[in-house]
Amino acid sequence: MASSPARRAPGGPVLQDAVTEAIGAAMFEELAAVGYGKLTVEAVAKRAGAGKAAVYRRWPSKQAMVIDLVTRVATTTADAPDTGTLRGDVLEFLSAGAKALTHPLMSRIVPDLLAEGSRNPEVAAILLEQVGGTRRKKAAAILHRAIQRGELPVDTDLELGLDFLAGPLYWRVGILRDPMDPERLNHLADKVVAAIAAPISNVEVPSRP
Repeated sequence: MASSPARRAPGGPVLQDAVTEAIGAAMFEELAAVGYGKLTVEAVAKRAGAGKAAVYRRWPSKQAMVIDLVTRVATTTADAPDTGTLRGDVLEFLSAGAKALTHPLMSRIVPDLLAEGSRNPEVAAILLEQVGGTRRKKAAAILHRAIQRGELPVDTDLELGLDFLAGPLYWRVGILRDPMDPERLNHLADKVVAAIAAPISNVEVPSRP
C-alpha cells in the first residue's frame, strides 16, 4: 500500500492527509450524533483513531475545527456551474442545496448549528461571515451572469434575488423536512427565476397613521 501523502503546516510538523481526512469525517459524525454543545475534541479524536494532539496540530480549538470543516463543505455545495442560462444555473444551485440539506449528517448538523448560533453570538457571527457570506458571494455569480447575458435587467435587486435562491428551498427542505424530487425542483426553479426577473415596483406603500 502506498504511503499517505503528507504536508507541513506553516512552521509546524508534517501533517498526514489521511489523518486529517479521518478527523474531518469523525468530526461530522460526532457533531451529528451529539450536537455542538456536547462535542469534544477527545471524542472526535477517539472516533478518528487518533490522539488529541493530532487534532490540535490542525486546529487550535473545537470551535475552529467545526467552523473550518463546516465552511469547506457548505461553501462547496454553493458552487453552480455555468449552464448558459439563468434557469439552468438556478436549477443546479437548488439541486445541490437540496442534496446537501437531505444528507444524513448535514440534515442534523445544520439545525443544530443554527440553534447554537442563537445561544453563542461568536459562533453565529463567524458562521454568518464565513458560511453565509461565502455562499451568497458564490450564488451572486449566477445573477451577475444572467445580467450579462441579458436575461435579467441591470437594476435587478440582487440581495432579494439571493434570498429567493436560498429561502424557499431551506424552508421546504431544512425546516419542513419535505423532500424535493426532480419535478418539484424544476417547478421551484421556474418560480425562483420568475420572482427574480419580476420588475421592481415603484408603487409606494402608504405609511400607517
